[in-house]
Amino acid sequence: MTDREKEELIKIIHEQIESTKEEIEELIELTKPISLDNSIGRLSRMDAINNKTINEKALRDKKRNLQKLERAVERHKEDKLGKCLKCGGEIPFDRLKFMPYTTRCVKCA
Repeated sequence: MTDREKEELIKIIHEQIESTKEEIEELIELTKPISLDNSIGRLSRMDAINNKTINEKALRDKKRNLQKLERAVERHKEDKLGKCLKCGGEIPFDRLKFMPYTTRCVKCA
């Protein structure tokens, strides 16, 4: 990977970290407890609980992605970003642009 590609990849990672943090904040608001309210009908409450469950899953996934992106920054600092952890080969740049947190090449994945 060239230095220019590394710079572009780090920029992508930092942009994704920021957007993921914003999405996490939104999901935290959406997963707050649903209060008992007489104005909500039974079906509406069930729908709200279902939506809360879906948002909780999305929140867990976003937090997991944030951890992966932060580990990618650490691998960059260690000069290991873009190298497959299994075989040690180069991970294609296009794969890294799509999934900058990936740690394996296509063959080892």
